[in-house]
Amino acid sequence: MIIALYPGSFDPITNGHIDIATRASKIFDKTVIGIFATPEKNLMFSIDERVAMAQKAVAHLPKVVVKPYTNITVEFAKDIKAQVLVRGLRMIGDFEWEFEMAMMNQMLSPGLETVCFMASQEYQFLSASLMKEVASLGGNITKLVPKHVAVALKKKGIGKK
Repeated sequence: MIIALYPGSFDPITNGHIDIATRASKIFDKTVIGIFATPEKNLMFSIDERVAMAQKAVAHLPKVVVKPYTNITVEFAKDIKAQVLVRGLRMIGDFEWEFEMAMMNQMLSPGLETVCFMASQEYQFLSASLMKEVASLGGNITKLVPKHVAVALKKKGIGKK
């Protein structure tokens, strides 16, 4: 059984994230969306909120589960017996960062492979940060996030009132 770990902060999960998880689930026996509890960034949603939103967003994918984690990603991968890290690439800048991370992860955990999925064309530009900025300015985010995520953003005071 090949287990893949798709790690990130998912603050919040977007349709781009869901697209990558969906595509990974077609290749791997099990895909774990690992939500890192305390990344070095200002989070809008708590770990419990991010996990709940992600679980609802991927409930239709039987081979995808969501789990929070607090340790270094390669250790979490070992904990869940993942052999593969899944990453999404949107642009050339992503590639440079992901390449560095893949090399560091390989050094820390030899045998843990990184598989990158190219973002689907409709999500090439999408990041959670950019989506939150658009929402905060009253922009339409209905094509960018699941409906329950848009509702959660409104509850946080982000988006049209």
